[in-house]
Order: sequence, then structure tokens, then C-alpha cells
Amino acid sequence: MTTPEPLVRSELRCSFAAERRGDHLAGTAAPAAGLLLVEQPGPWGRVALTQSRLDPEIGAQVAARAAAHGVRTLVIRHPGRPPATHGPRRWAVVDCSPGEESTTWGTYGADAELLDVPLDGSAGERSDAATYLVCTHGRHDACCAIRGRPIATALAALRPGHVWECSHVGGDRFAANVLALPHGLYYGRVDDASVHPLVAAHERGEVLPPLLRGRTTFSGPIQAAQQRARELTGRVGINDLLPASAEPTGDGGWRVVLQHDPQDLAFVVRAVAAGPAVLLTCGAATPAHPPRYAVEPVTPAS
Repeated sequence: MTTPEPLVRSELRCSFAAERRGDHLAGTAAPAAGLLLVEQPGPWGRVALTQSRLDPEIGAQVAARAAAHGVRTLVIRHPGRPPATHGPRRWAVVDCSPGEESTTWGTYGADAELLDVPLDGSAGERSDAATYLVCTHGRHDACCAIRGRPIATALAALRPGHVWECSHVGGDRFAANVLALPHGLYYGRVDDASVHPLVAAHERGEVLPPLLRGRTTFSGPIQAAQQRARELTGRVGINDLLPASAEPTGDGGWRVVLQHDPQDLAFVVRAVAAGPAVLLTCGAATPAHPPRYAVEPVTPAS
């Protein structure tokens, strides 16, 4: 009879425990071709689209329709819980693809209008301005509210009108989580000291590697390979080191080739268990190993 692996418990909230363990950020951005943002002020339940003031059936249909197109839906609201208004609410379609980055904004009145929003960005008003989302979804995980709300407030003071609180983005243990749009860049462990450097880097067209979880348009192995390549080359441009190919190795790993001048860079990437099984989120009932990627350069890249 196999002896069950011991569960390591912590009295700390998940983000504080993960920070103490040193859980790896690289490769943890949730993959999606783009995003659909739906403004819904007021409180959100654990599943924001179906447990808020939105019609739950409409919310479920909106999420399913977006998912069928490879688009992830996030609920947004203005920072600081402003008084509820009864006017039109906003929606946005974000294309995060390299070279195609764009955000189009529109408004809706009745919830059912969301079902007619084109997901290709062909309707609405295009904006080239950077937008910042901060996960503050406390009903999903307390850490998102505890650490996210102060960062949303700080970002909103720095870039008023371009910051939103958002629903669950994944990686609760990395709170505060920030998404920099339209590029779909996920950042974790953002604190007061890193708000200004993050914004400054993004608006220079660069990433902030120490806090970067990855880019939503790429798979976890590609995200992890990019992070390793940034460490080796010092390249920090948002669209530097784009993937040329990513193929399974046949033994559970991936061979990722990244574009680089004068020669492409190749890596073998494998998911490995890091440390003992723990409860990864504040609400987790089942222990799991903190995941991370092992990334090894391969020569030559061809």
C-alpha cells in the first residue's frame, strides 16, 4: 500500500506562502488568443459572470461564445468601488497577438446586447492607449482583494481612466496580479514599489522580467523559454524573442525555438514538480506541487 504524500500546510495566505516558498512566476500566464472585457459594477460572486448583477444565463452564454473563439472573458469595474450608475456599461475586445495588438471599446445597456459584440474587434472605438487590469476578485481568493485593491488604487492614481479592477485571472498565489494590455502581459507579485517601473517599462515597449509571468498568447513552455532567453540575452522588448516553433519532444518536454538575430535560440522545456505538495490557493482543498518549468538551452537552434 502506497503511503500518501504528506500535506504541507501553512497558516499564511496563499500569496504570502508562495512568496516565502519562492514559487516560480515564469510560464504561468493563462493562454488565450485575446480577451473580452465586460464592465459590471458592484459585487461579484466566485464566478463573476454568473454571480453578479449580470443575468446569469446571459453571462454563461457570453463566456461560452468567447471561449469557442479562444477568447477569455473578464469582468471589470472601476477601482475604489464608486457609486453604482445606471447608464451604459462598457465592453472591450482585446487582440493580444504580436503585431496585431489592439483594443476596441463599446457600450451596452441590456445584458443581452453582449451576445452580439463582434469578437474580431470590428465594432467599437479603437484605442491605442495602454490599459491595466488588476485582479481584485476577493470572492475567488482573499489574496486577490488583500493585495490587489491597493495596487489598483496606486495604478489608477498614476494612469487615471486606464485602470480597472478585474475578475479572476489565475495564479491567485501570485497576487497582486496585473495584466498590461493590449499585449496580454501577466505580472505577479506587483507591489507599491513596482507600480511605476511596470508602467514605465510597458509604455517604453518593454517587459519587466522580475515580475513577468508570461504573455497570454503563448503556451506555458514558450513563456518559460522566453523568460530564460531574456535572462541570457538581456532583450526586454515586448515583441523580442517571438516563437519560431514549439514542438513536443516525445518524452513530455517541448523544444522551443525563439527568433533572435544573428541566430535563433533553442530550448528544451519540461514541467517539473517543485517542493512538497501544498495548498496552492486560499480556498484549495486538494494539495498539489507548485509547478515550474526547467529550461535548458540547446545548440545549435536549427
